[in-house]
Amino acid sequence: MMTEDFLNYLRYERNRSELTVRRYEQSLRDFESYFKNREGQLSWESVDSDVIRDWMESMMDKGDMGFALSRGLVTHDPSYVVKGPKKQKPLPQFVREEEMNRLLDTPQMWQEGFDGLRARTIIILFYETGIRLAELIGLDVADVDFAAHQIKVTGKRNKQRIIPFGEELEKALQEYLSQRNALPLQMEPALILSDKGRRMTRSLVEKIVKQHLSLTTTLKKRTPHVLRHSFATAMLNNGAGLEDVRLLLGHESVATTQIYTHTTFEQLKRVYENAHPRA
Repeated sequence: MMTEDFLNYLRYERNRSELTVRRYEQSLRDFESYFKNREGQLSWESVDSDVIRDWMESMMDKGDMGFALSRGLVTHDPSYVVKGPKKQKPLPQFVREEEMNRLLDTPQMWQEGFDGLRARTIIILFYETGIRLAELIGLDVADVDFAAHQIKVTGKRNKQRIIPFGEELEKALQEYLSQRNALPLQMEPALILSDKGRRMTRSLVEKIVKQHLSLTTTLKKRTPHVLRHSFATAMLNNGAGLEDVRLLLGHESVATTQIYTHTTFEQLKRVYENAHPRA
C-alpha cells in the first residue's frame, strides 16, 4: 500500500513525470522483493537500517521513507543512520616515463616538415614544463629566454611564474622557431602557430596531443592535462620536492599538489608487490 501511495504522491502532489514515477516504482518494487526474499517476515514497517545498507547499491531513494513518515505509514526512518559510501577522488592519469621516452625518441612517430616539428615541440613543452593548455596557447616568442633557459608563463588570474627548461626542449624550440619564422605569412607574436600563422586553438592542440599519445599509451584519456600529470609524477618519482612541484605547476596550495604523492605511492606499491618475495 505504501508504494502506491508514494507513487500517487509523486504524480499528484509533486507533479513528477510519468517516466520518473515509473522509475521510482521499479526501484520500490525491486526493494520490496529484495527484503521479502531476504526474510519473509519483513515489511515496510519493519525494515531497518541494516536492510537498507545492504540495498545501498540499488536505485532506492531515501525520500520514500520521508514520505512514509509524513503519512504515518511507518513510525521511524531507519535510513537516517545510513551514510552513503565516500566517493574516492580518482587518481590523476599519467603516461609512464618509458612510454614518453619511446614517443619522443622514435623519429618514425613524427610527420616530416613543419607540422611534425610543431607537434613534437608541443608534446615536449607540456611534458617538460607541466603547463596548462591555456598557458601553452598564450605563450609568445618573447616569453622564452634561451640565455637563462626559462619560460615566463601566465597562469590563472593572470599570475605569472618562471619555469626552467633543459637542453632537449631548447633544441626542439630552436628547430621549431627556425621553420616558424620562415613561414610566408603575417604572423602573430604567439609561440605556437597554426598553419595560417595564427595563435593555435584549444581544439587543434588537443587533437595533436591525442593523436600522438595514442601511438604510445593505452590510456583512455589522452589530453594535455594528462601530460601535465605526467610531468608532476615524473618529477616526484625522480626526487623533486612537493613544494618545488607546486611552484612549477602554479598551484595555490600544496594540498592540490599532494594528489600526485598518492599516484607515486600507488606506483611504489606495484613495485613492492612485484619485487618482494613475500608480498
